[in-house]
Amino acid sequence: MNYSAFMPLAPVLIVAITSVIVMVITAIKRNHHLIATVSVIGLNLAGLSILMTMFGGGFKPADIMGMFVVDPFTMLYQLLILIAALACCTLSHAYIEGYNNNKEELYMLMLLSVVGAMLMVASSHYASFFISLELMSVPIYGLVAYTHEREKSLESGIKYLILSATASAMLLMGIAYIYAYTGTLSFYNGFQQLLHLIQTGNPMVILGVGLIIFAVSFKLSLAPFHKWTPDVYQGAPAPLATFLATAAKVGTIGLLVRYLLASGAMIASITFILSIIAVLSILAGNLLAVRQSNLKRILAYSSIAHFGYLLVAFVSKNYFSLDSLNMYMITYVLTTIGAFGVVTLMSSPYKETGEAEGLSAYTGLFWRRPVLTATLTVMMLSLAGIPLTAGFIGKFMLIKATVDAGHWFLAAMIIVGSGIGLYYYLRVTVVMYMTPPKHVKIDAAHHWGQKAGGVMVLLCAVLVLLIGVYPDPVLKISTASQVLAPIQTVLFNH
Repeated sequence: MNYSAFMPLAPVLIVAITSVIVMVITAIKRNHHLIATVSVIGLNLAGLSILMTMFGGGFKPADIMGMFVVDPFTMLYQLLILIAALACCTLSHAYIEGYNNNKEELYMLMLLSVVGAMLMVASSHYASFFISLELMSVPIYGLVAYTHEREKSLESGIKYLILSATASAMLLMGIAYIYAYTGTLSFYNGFQQLLHLIQTGNPMVILGVGLIIFAVSFKLSLAPFHKWTPDVYQGAPAPLATFLATAAKVGTIGLLVRYLLASGAMIASITFILSIIAVLSILAGNLLAVRQSNLKRILAYSSIAHFGYLLVAFVSKNYFSLDSLNMYMITYVLTTIGAFGVVTLMSSPYKETGEAEGLSAYTGLFWRRPVLTATLTVMMLSLAGIPLTAGFIGKFMLIKATVDAGHWFLAAMIIVGSGIGLYYYLRVTVVMYMTPPKHVKIDAAHHWGQKAGGVMVLLCAVLVLLIGVYPDPVLKISTASQVLAPIQTVLFNH
């Protein structure tokens, strides 16, 4: 095997090498600041290599050993994963600084999970599908339970471990059924055969595809596989809940899109199942969020609804739907980093006050932290889809794609879900401008905006507003980031 054949996976290799360097440094001498710096440098180098490839010209899609495909879609989603991981590393540094236990392993686990997520969006083979999914998921068990002295953190880690293992078992069973009838583990080589077996109604193959979709739906916390989400988000340390809500979700949705388009599984019956899951996710996510008074749980239920919106765009089955899905993922990642970033800046794992998760912690925040309040306000408005924010552009494109496909009911569900969402997003916003309490128990650091995490959150807020006002550059990137599939000419005709 020629080493040059692996060059399209250079960003993944850079992150993998960075994780090894972090392990070695940790073994020699523990130094939190050094290890955090090395991790950030590695993620930046990986992101820079992707940007050079995307905008350097002369890029050609590549197939690596029949296991991975690197195309514009892969690069966009890998870049989003790196941006999310970079934000989480930056936020974690200040968050975990005063933690009394070991801090360095957090970065090692995060880097390993990033490697798995980046490989997921490039996977074109069932073996790489499963291995990369597990490589992403297993470190997250440790990340979620990292501050294990907190009872909720340990509980959320155990819950995620047990339920994720169940989803992995479903995934393996689904792959076994499909392999038994197609005789191949490749998405592309088995495309025609799998499509024929599904169209002729082979029950075991349909069951296999269904099990795979259900397993991935668990990872995306789509209804009715969403029950773990609010508990895990609430118990996880704030910056690691950010990682779970962004990098892990981007890797999983990228894998699902490539699998369904490359394998030929997007036929009417599968589309109908996905439509039901999308509607249930929109309703469950928004309605359950209305009752919450915990910001982390509100954001957890919000993510369920947002991925329901994404699924609606995907099942719309027109070329514009993939563009809108890419655009929505970009806006979702930036907005979620900003929202969870504010929670992180207000939280601490080692003080008695703990996580700033209750809405009471944000009462009157405007009167003592006006810039931080403005940042969280922008994120809430973007999640609600208010004009002049990135969330509005993303949601507008989703509705347009759905209407163009003639799916009026699904378009109506997006609008209804957005209407319900307005209540709890604006509720969070209103709380911050209320009369402040006499005694403040939880507050951000005085110079939060001068720290790396604060700068990252402010940058996200600026980008959310900038995309909302001038979305053209991002729209061009999302349009150019298409999936390389063997069914390009008949992609949405089945």
